[in-house]
Amino acid sequence: MPKPYIPNDHWSQRASLEGYRARSAYKLMELDRRFHLLRPGMTVLDLGAAPGSWLQYASQRVGPRGNVIGIDLEEIPPIAPNISVYRADITDTEALTAVLRSENIQRFDLVLSDAAPATSGIKDIDQWRSIEIAQAALGIASRVLKAHGSCIVKVFRGADFDEFLRGVRSEWEEVKIVSVKASRDRSREIYLLLRNRKT
Repeated sequence: MPKPYIPNDHWSQRASLEGYRARSAYKLMELDRRFHLLRPGMTVLDLGAAPGSWLQYASQRVGPRGNVIGIDLEEIPPIAPNISVYRADITDTEALTAVLRSENIQRFDLVLSDAAPATSGIKDIDQWRSIEIAQAALGIASRVLKAHGSCIVKVFRGADFDEFLRGVRSEWEEVKIVSVKASRDRSREIYLLLRNRKT
């Protein structure tokens, strides 16, 4: 008889014990604790949301009066009554517009993206794909965020990161570069906290 799967690192073990779908829940938990991102009643958009651990945490924080929308290429099984999930490509503007129209939501308090490319093992390619996804997420955030809303976007550090960051800083008034404890030891991922897009 096969042995049950037991996660082999602290964060994955904790996620399994506490009912989160992935260890990444603790990344958002730390970001929220440090920067006070989530409050009851908020409307949140999670881009690249599978398998759903950020949705789970956001749902708990915004409560029954809040609303969380998750979008991913992969199907996400139902989580909670205040979460709606859609299967769509976040780089497809028409598909995203259709989702928001179906939810009758025009503006969000918070946009999240923990999305990452399917890695090839070639660092430069993976990093550039990560930047492309981050750029797509930022393009969406710039269109749907409320005036004083916040955005969290993951990106991989690498050769193109500094140029990407210069572009971001030219478009947003507040840009913070943040590392989190729950990232894997060898990971090159960091998060950008963005507020107040320049007009």
